[in-house]
Parts: sequence; C-alpha cells; structure tokens
Amino acid sequence: MMHELGKKSSILNHYIAEIRDETIQKDSLRFRRNLERIGEILDYEISKTLTYESKSVKTPLGEAKVELMAEQPVIASILRAGLTMHNGLIHTFDKAENAFISAYRRPTGTDEIDVMVEYKACPDLTDKTLIVADPMLATGLSMALVFEALLKNGTPKKIHIASAIASRSAIDMLKKNLPIPADIWVGAIDEKLNSKSYIVPGLGDAGDLAYGVKL
Repeated sequence: MMHELGKKSSILNHYIAEIRDETIQKDSLRFRRNLERIGEILDYEISKTLTYESKSVKTPLGEAKVELMAEQPVIASILRAGLTMHNGLIHTFDKAENAFISAYRRPTGTDEIDVMVEYKACPDLTDKTLIVADPMLATGLSMALVFEALLKNGTPKKIHIASAIASRSAIDMLKKNLPIPADIWVGAIDEKLNSKSYIVPGLGDAGDLAYGVKL
C-alpha cells in the first residue's frame, strides 16, 4: 500500500519544503533535524497500523485502561543518509530493536547504476515488523538490494518503508520487485529522474547535505 502523506495539509509539508530549499540546506544541523522530524511523523502514522492490547496502568488515584503496542518493531536504516531519519524513528519507537545496513552507488563510467551492499548489523527478523528508513528513493534499486540482504536474517511478518521523497519510478519498481509486499510511507513523490538517476526536483544528495561531501 502506498501512503503519500504530503497530499494532505500538515506541518510535514513545512519540513519537506525546508529540506528542498537550497538556502536552508546550507545549515546542515537544520537539515538533519528536519529529516528527523519527518521520521517522527512517518513513524506516528505507521504506529496506527500496529497491533495493540489493553493494559491497566496504576495512577496515584486509581487505575487507567490504555491500549499499548503488543510488540516493538525493528528499525533499519540504510547508511549513511538513513541515519538522519533513524533518530526520529527511535524517538517514536524508543524500545525498538535496531538494524543498520550500507548501500552506495559504485561508479561504473557509464549510465548504469551499480549498487554495493557491504555492511549489515541486524537482529533476527522472523515474524517481526520491520521499518526501513532511507530519505530518498530514487531508482528503488538500493532498497530492493537491502531487502534481499536483510531477509537473510529471517522473514518479517510486516514491512514498512519510510522515506522523505521518492520518485514515481522507484515506487513502481519496488511494487514489482520486492520479495515481500511492503507499505511505503513517503512525504512526497516526484515524477522525474535526471540522467544521473537523481530525483527532480528532489533535494540533491541527502547524505552530503547532512554529513558533508564525500570523496
């Protein structure tokens, strides 16, 4: 299922606008904080789909019946840009298990994209709810390869993808190629990719804007 949250008016659209704004992007602290906020909002929406159970909480004046999550999800982030949203996700699910995996584009000298997945730290995913964060979904290839690697640690019962901005082609690619269907939660969907497979209008390179330009 596809959830484009920016279609509805909310404070989320202010954060999306700021991460796109080339002037505001010069403040890397603000850029990271806005992606963190976006992660918190996406996680709040995802939380509405989870399983809850009734519990009693003792107060100084009696007992209150509350609905609490029956289990915590596993929060996985794609290094390095995914770290910006990871903090927001674990602020919401503060008892969640965590996973980290690297994925990066390796230069090929051609228009073809070669994505390398080299590092993974992940708990057992069997029958758990998995949330994977990556601020940008450009082609969808990195996300598909990341899932292939993560599923070696077990098959989740439910998968969610959380992203700030995605391209239409990435959404279509993931719908067709993910080994397990996933709910995709994004702030905005852009229609175009340029010749280098960057999202247009997008925002540029999220990792570089958050943590500095890499060699």
